[in-house]
Amino acid sequence: MSNTLFYSLEGEKIKFKQMTIEDSEEIHSFASNSEVSRFIGWPLTTSLEETEAYVKEMIKREASGSHIYGNVIDKSSNKVVGTAMIFNFHHSAKHAEIGYVFHQDLWGKGFCTETVKLICDFAFNVLGLHKIHAQVTETNIGSSRVLEKNGFKLEGRLRDYYFIDNQYYDSLIYGKL
Repeated sequence: MSNTLFYSLEGEKIKFKQMTIEDSEEIHSFASNSEVSRFIGWPLTTSLEETEAYVKEMIKREASGSHIYGNVIDKSSNKVVGTAMIFNFHHSAKHAEIGYVFHQDLWGKGFCTETVKLICDFAFNVLGLHKIHAQVTETNIGSSRVLEKNGFKLEGRLRDYYFIDNQYYDSLIYGKL
């Protein structure tokens, strides 16, 4: 199964692993950070129990075949520092969306850029996708840069798409063929 290959992806600084409920505490360290949550599509978790419930939901989605999730491990510490995902598959058109979220301490240190490169290689070479895309809030300059470094092109804008902390934000849509 291709998910097993996704869990075995490895780069210079990082490696992927299958998400398990036992990872909830490490995931909570970034899923509960308000700076991180203002850029992502999942809600801020305020307790470990909420994070565990969300991890269970992600595991359930993966089991249904609608998503592929992998936890990103910092090879130097062997800790979960992020999550990578492929979802919104359109099988006949051979495209899907990618996403990623990282602990704030690792922003700007190349971990996300390496993660996106690994996801892209997997999506094109293993899954045989024709196109992948990603959506980011207009304020998430770092994520836009990561996508552009990995060959993504800005393809569009959805006005007032995200509603985060009682404020609307545009969604920037990036694509890569």
